[in-house]
Amino acid sequence: MTPFKTPSLKRRMACWIYEGMLLFGIVFVAGFVFTTATKTQHAMENRHALQAFVFSMVGIYFVWFWLKGQTLAMKTWHIRLVSNGNHRLSLKGAFIRYVLSWIWFLPPLAAAALLNLNAILTSVAVLIWASFWVFISRWAPEHQFWHDVWAHTRLIQDPTNPG
Repeated sequence: MTPFKTPSLKRRMACWIYEGMLLFGIVFVAGFVFTTATKTQHAMENRHALQAFVFSMVGIYFVWFWLKGQTLAMKTWHIRLVSNGNHRLSLKGAFIRYVLSWIWFLPPLAAAALLNLNAILTSVAVLIWASFWVFISRWAPEHQFWHDVWAHTRLIQDPTNPG
């Protein structure tokens, strides 16, 4: 047992939703920069390159802030990300967590692409999968999310500001 408390599921999910709102701005700016730099005129033009660019920009955002221990949303909700040894993450650890965190979205998105689902059904699939992912965290050590268990990271209540 560690001296640091895992934030409640309610707090972690509120942080997750807030993070999504912040990401909207990051994705918007990244898309603007990409389309301006490449002089893209049509939404389907350079689509895969745009997706790779946005994936990279979102990754830089998360890895940068996780190396410092908290994203902007995590600061608001008094949550800190640490390694299992309660130390700051290494660059490798932050990158591994970023890749593994896509488990929140990749399975339903892959299924939607294979089944050629429309946007509404894809959104429903993502919500169902995310709900399942949250539900199964009940059986993870200290009720962490499984991608954190696999990345050897943990979310803790910020000991400097427990809220």
